[in-house]
Amino acid sequence: MLFFAKYQFLYLLLLVPLIIAGYGLMRYMRRKRIRSFGDEELVKDLMPSYSGPKGWVRVILFALAFAFFAIGLARPQIGAKLSEHKSKGAEIMVCLDVSNSMLAEDYSPNRLERAKLAISRLADKLQDDRIGLIIFAGTPFVQLPITTDYISAKMFLSSINTSSIPVQGTAVGDAIMLAIKSFSSQSEKSRVIVVISDGENHEDDAEAAAKQAAEMGIKVYTIGVGSSEGQPIPMDGGLLKDKDGNIVVTRLDEQTLRQIASAGGGAYIHAGNEEFGLNPIIDDIRRMEDEEFQSVMFEEFDEQYMYFFAIALALFVIEMLIGERKPKRKIFGND
Repeated sequence: MLFFAKYQFLYLLLLVPLIIAGYGLMRYMRRKRIRSFGDEELVKDLMPSYSGPKGWVRVILFALAFAFFAIGLARPQIGAKLSEHKSKGAEIMVCLDVSNSMLAEDYSPNRLERAKLAISRLADKLQDDRIGLIIFAGTPFVQLPITTDYISAKMFLSSINTSSIPVQGTAVGDAIMLAIKSFSSQSEKSRVIVVISDGENHEDDAEAAAKQAAEMGIKVYTIGVGSSEGQPIPMDGGLLKDKDGNIVVTRLDEQTLRQIASAGGGAYIHAGNEEFGLNPIIDDIRRMEDEEFQSVMFEEFDEQYMYFFAIALALFVIEMLIGERKPKRKIFGND
């Protein structure tokens, strides 16, 4: 498929018919002036070397050359070039809690949006590292497979909300197990899992999952989002209530998150409003031994403009070599 990187130059093609029409008008005005001198056929006899058809050939060649030149300026590109890309870095799987408790507003504007902003800033700081995203509540889901496409990571991140996972809960252990399976590398020195959660309503054996990750050389970090005092959960224009009509208050479970990080060989960080806690983790990642990745990726489209410029140049040269006069002698045949 053909694409144009600078498609605005294609508007120059509108001049092609104007060039031909302008030449035709000029020819008409010339004939009109000739008639003012006398009989047109007699005037032609006085100019035996003049060739009318050659003028049309020249203007058509010029118009075609101009058209190819305009297309070349528009930078036509075809297909997509596959190239091998080698890089060194770490692989980071972020597990983000999207349960309803993440709507609490002890962060601005709430826990979930503040966490999403921190992950977006993390993507901005990465270079050749790979990042993946798992969202979880009662069940986990791979929102973004491991990749170096940070733009796509931020795009997928923006679409996340608490309704992304319909089953409520906080299945941290299942999220860690899914993250283990989602790495593309088997290196024991450059894989990291970052769990961002309030740790509340913890349902499974997350410590065992973190310990299994550590045994495979994967570090597990946890970032606690929330306050120990707790906050109510905004829901449907009001506050979330339990079955008895009492307002539900969600509190940060630091003890659980500390135990998960300890079992995973990582560290626990309490997120603040200003410093969310990802910077120390990035510093630890920078000290890891980088893994070399090799992948085949679409790098860029193949440029085709040079071919159009070459055709335009050839047509311009031919147009200049063709005069408007008839040849003085025939190459073949007798006079």
